[in-house]
Amino acid sequence: MFKLKQSKVSMLGMPYLHFGNGEPLVLIHGLGEVKEGWQSQFELADQYELIIPDLRGHGECTKAEGITIPNFASDVITLLEELKIENAHILGLSMGGAVAQEIYRQAPHLVCSLMLISTFHYFPKKLRKPLFKFKKVRLGVAATEDAVKETAAHMSLYSWSKENMDYFKRYFQPKRHIFLKSLNACFQVNNISLLPRIKVPTLIIGCQYDSVLPVWIQYCMHKLIPHSEFIIIRNSGHLAKLEATNRFNLLLRKFLNRHKAAA
Repeated sequence: MFKLKQSKVSMLGMPYLHFGNGEPLVLIHGLGEVKEGWQSQFELADQYELIIPDLRGHGECTKAEGITIPNFASDVITLLEELKIENAHILGLSMGGAVAQEIYRQAPHLVCSLMLISTFHYFPKKLRKPLFKFKKVRLGVAATEDAVKETAAHMSLYSWSKENMDYFKRYFQPKRHIFLKSLNACFQVNNISLLPRIKVPTLIIGCQYDSVLPVWIQYCMHKLIPHSEFIIIRNSGHLAKLEATNRFNLLLRKFLNRHKAAA
């Protein structure tokens, strides 16, 4: 069991966790989450060198300007370069999956493989305004921090057990203005032309009962990325890392073990 490590801070002010042995594996959190939300995946440190950042404006990162997906990606790339990591496996969940795709766009030479989890590649223009308005209203109705977390937990989870709800609320720590800016940044993503150009091994995971980013979105991504692998995790909502930890971690290990950088 790997205990929670103390955060380090990059030269550009990005807080991150860094521990484990093996090939580098970057874990990128979703909208409103923090790096510690990957705690159930810390066990991967027995085989991989984990790099787990707080994205700009999230968690312990105090840098709040320039909230865009390209800037999120650039921050991670700069961190990898600072750590002198020449090649890494990149995993992104939800918004983090969009950041992972952008890392590949900006620095494909740094990417050994991609794992895109419960994520997206494009929002049609007609959907952007109504979705943004809906999310903003939901935040407004849920006036207190606890109410916001409760609402988000019910949207994100399939099983509303006390254990799952408590875990979610511990690591979902949205800052209202950052949340809305990040959400708007997600709506600017258009990777339709990027996905067919991805040449590294790619695993796409969707979840059967994901009401945040339904599984058909990940299926569309799979059809666009040549030779990608697509898996649906059953009986899970948006966060399989939490609701189906053992299955999720095993899928990651199997994929990563098949695609070692040395190979």
